[in-house]
Amino acid sequence: MPETSPTLLKRSHPLASADSQRQVLDQIVTPSFAEAVAGAGYRPLKARSIEVLQINLGKRCNQTCRHCHVDAGPDRPEVMSEEVLEACLNFLAARDIPTVDITGGAPELHPGFRVLVERARALGRQVIDRCNLTITRLPNYAYLPEFLARHHVEVVASLPAYGIKQTDLQRGGGVFSESILALQHFNELGYGVEGTGLVLNLVTNPVGAFLPGNQVSLEREWKRELKRRHGIVFNKLYTITNMPISRFLEFLETSQNLESYMERLIQAFNPQAVAGLMCRSTLSVGWDGKLYDCDFNQMLDMALPQHMLDIQLGELEERVIQTGAHCFGCTAGAGSSCGGVTTG
Repeated sequence: MPETSPTLLKRSHPLASADSQRQVLDQIVTPSFAEAVAGAGYRPLKARSIEVLQINLGKRCNQTCRHCHVDAGPDRPEVMSEEVLEACLNFLAARDIPTVDITGGAPELHPGFRVLVERARALGRQVIDRCNLTITRLPNYAYLPEFLARHHVEVVASLPAYGIKQTDLQRGGGVFSESILALQHFNELGYGVEGTGLVLNLVTNPVGAFLPGNQVSLEREWKRELKRRHGIVFNKLYTITNMPISRFLEFLETSQNLESYMERLIQAFNPQAVAGLMCRSTLSVGWDGKLYDCDFNQMLDMALPQHMLDIQLGELEERVIQTGAHCFGCTAGAGSSCGGVTTG
């Protein structure tokens, strides 16, 4: 099975604290992101609707990827309580939010994962499982591919590269080979195969301090190479910019790339990417029930005043988005979100 390494928290690293991360980012002289988006006509940047309820079930994971903005890993104990999970489901039942995006950590490790999927699907919602692939190779979770297929859950699977070297460098030794076996099994069930309705999308992010390449070109290349090398097919490839948060922030500091990376993000600011920012159509729920504009704000502990246990939707639909220097990661180049680029 894949090798794992300690999380920032386990190592008692200063960047395990969201406060410390924000202080590091605040010390870098950058233009104000709020002023940048105001220049693009968004004064202030506001949510336009809630189309996606993104639920983070916790920080437990079977992997400890070098770029992880969650600092997730096997040694993280944080998981969503039954009370908060029930509140999420009640909220869904009462509101017309079309998509439930389940993430973590490895969300499948949560004991309530199956119930969440089953009840969200029973409500007629599109359900996305952000799967690290190797979780399906663990004996207790081998049921997952068939379970997800039975409930027509969209699988968004992370894979840094279609080659072993880059993938294992970022995610740990042995991850690539296990991921390939997992993808082949998903294909056997019909995932990624035209006409089945079972959607398999892949996510890639750079293995280093640079921006992703062109998503359309990379998708073409990935489809060709994964088919040729391993017989694997999939629907779409999402390219995501690494955010200067948590373990990727640690990498930027230790490699002395932090200031140059932030400058790269700022110089690549694209006003056209603002319209599609995921924070404008997403409500992010933390494992403890706190609410956020997005998963990145969640990891920097930039919580909204409301809590899932006393949520008032009307206060949230047109809320002003909280921003910081890290937000330049979502507007660089073609834009970046959990669904890939935000332009084109």
